[in-house]
Amino acid sequence: MPDYVCSLLANTQTIPVTGADYYIVRFPFGTESYDAHGMHDPAQPDGVTSAYPDPRSGLIWPKHDAWATLHALMYWEADNYTELRDRFVRDPLGLSTGYDSTCTEDRAITPGGQYIAKTWGMFVHPETSIALMVKHNAPGPVKLTLAEFKLSYHRDGEPPCP
Repeated sequence: MPDYVCSLLANTQTIPVTGADYYIVRFPFGTESYDAHGMHDPAQPDGVTSAYPDPRSGLIWPKHDAWATLHALMYWEADNYTELRDRFVRDPLGLSTGYDSTCTEDRAITPGGQYIAKTWGMFVHPETSIALMVKHNAPGPVKLTLAEFKLSYHRDGEPPCP
């Protein structure tokens, strides 16, 4: 079992039209499924305090340099879109090392809502936040009725989480 886990959950949020840009999925503070190490804290490591739903409420700040596994779950309401895209991004707000996206996926739409799960492994660093980012091509805002974003990694020689 991983020693460090941050598991975020958000119910319905509206994803605006963003053009070519991606949108950071936001997660309320204090409603985490699990965050024993404070990786999703309003008082962020760079000294700024966030409040939901500002863009920083979508950030996870890893506690260590590590090889980590990221997971995301997205439930999109049926709407007038023909394409959905999502990605994991290191430093999505350009606060430290610069925007660095990975695991970008786009998909053709099937009838009804879209239900997407994804997993990716990547290196993480304590000074570099990570986020789940999404976009759609509908002419107006679209509802993401459920979003989950999870980070986990193991540190040898350290006691496991409580």
